[in-house]
Amino acid sequence: MGPVVALVLGLSCLLLFSIWRQNSGRRKLPPGPTPFPIIGNILQIDMKDITKSLTKFSKVYGPVFTLYLGMQPTVVLYGYEAVKEALIDHGEEFSGRGRLPWAEKATRGLGIAFSNGHTWREMRSFSLMTLRNFGMGKRSIEERVQEEARCLVEELRKTKGSPCDPTFILACAPCNVICSIVFQNRFDYKDQEFLNWIEKMRENVKILSSPWIQEQENHKESSEFTNENLTMVASDLFGAGTETMSTTLRYSLLLLMKHPHVTAKVKEEIDRVIGRHRSPCMQDRSQMPYTDAVLHEIQRYIGLLPMNLPHAVTRDIKFRDYIIPKGTTILTSLTSVLHDPKEFPNPDKFDPGHFLDESGNFKKSNYFMPFSAGKRICAGEGLARMELFLFLTTILQNFNLKPLVDSQDLHTTPVLNGFISVPPSYQLRFIPV
Repeated sequence: MGPVVALVLGLSCLLLFSIWRQNSGRRKLPPGPTPFPIIGNILQIDMKDITKSLTKFSKVYGPVFTLYLGMQPTVVLYGYEAVKEALIDHGEEFSGRGRLPWAEKATRGLGIAFSNGHTWREMRSFSLMTLRNFGMGKRSIEERVQEEARCLVEELRKTKGSPCDPTFILACAPCNVICSIVFQNRFDYKDQEFLNWIEKMRENVKILSSPWIQEQENHKESSEFTNENLTMVASDLFGAGTETMSTTLRYSLLLLMKHPHVTAKVKEEIDRVIGRHRSPCMQDRSQMPYTDAVLHEIQRYIGLLPMNLPHAVTRDIKFRDYIIPKGTTILTSLTSVLHDPKEFPNPDKFDPGHFLDESGNFKKSNYFMPFSAGKRICAGEGLARMELFLFLTTILQNFNLKPLVDSQDLHTTPVLNGFISVPPSYQLRFIPV
């Protein structure tokens, strides 16, 4: 048998095996578009706007459907009812972390974000306990954020009202908060060691998107509390606490410039409740329903993580008359929840009224899931809420935001809407009040 014939036969067998495996695996899974052999449904998905593709599939196959990303099935949950049923009503069964090859190479199953089973439970419990001991939800961490907010304002004053891109400065502030928790120290925004640290984090994001070789463990530690695991936990805190918050802050300023009437109402509430001569504190939020509604609407509108991090089922489970095998990856469309028209009229419109009742009081919503829900809800949710409130109110207390173009000409549609929603680049002037 010649090499060409052997190659053709080999590829044919691989193709037939792929078709057989996909067809046999689809029998009890939710319906979905017919996958191509080997590559699955990849060509049927717009990778630049995955949310749009999921919306299209949901209209054909319903709120629970199956996509093949390669040869492996992925079950997609679309809409509040399906997401809530899985992550909250069946939280334990859907608490696994779905496979992400680049994450597996980078973390080796350690840390919090991409670990599973006993490692995940131990590290999450340890992290929450440690953050509480450091003051998460208490005054000590609030004071750290307040201090960083004041430093942020001083850094913005140095721009002297000239046009600037706020991306770097808004990354420094939340990163410094994590530094103050992990290292018990913050850094000057011009500190070269600090700048190198932020640059390394940016490089890591690039590395995670490309294949790279890890050192292999020579033995299995009996305890989860190894230096390697604890280092990965710290890395998770920096990765999640810096990039997500800096992007949210950047998007927030853009939306506030786009809607100056909203910004004016927030500033009026700041003047009335806080004034000009003291730093905002978390107790102020309960007296500022409009500002609270604006912050919730910002997070709802931008849908920072459109598809959440992937989950996985921890055992075979019957879900809505379908059988989902143990280990199957689950994608939960958070955007479909945050933009549900039944809960939020005109969901594609930025409207703080989505979180206000007829009397102007703040109105909670079960559909508000920017941090996910259930057992895998973001461990840093409390810190993120605190940072968003204190950073933005402190900025607006001290500056007027002036765009370089007419507010009507500002574009707020994300330039990328895949793993994370990235706002368009822009410049603005911070004009001292």
